[in-house]
Amino acid sequence: MDSKIDRINELYRKSKAEGLTEAEKKEQALLRQEFLANVRSNLRSQLNNIDMVNEDGSVENLGEKYGNQKQGS
Repeated sequence: MDSKIDRINELYRKSKAEGLTEAEKKEQALLRQEFLANVRSNLRSQLNNIDMVNEDGSVENLGEKYGNQKQGS
């Protein structure tokens, strides 16, 4: 993943310095999509593993409670 981040940064610097070819623009967009999908997946995984202790002492996993809901539900 680090090599992909390095490539994203390299393409960004090149876009500011001299511009990108169409192929490079497509590569940059694809790499950004992959990166964002990975970040979202990791965040979702972390959030789904949070346990909350209720006032009555019971433990509730927030991933089980809210993890399967879609945004806006």
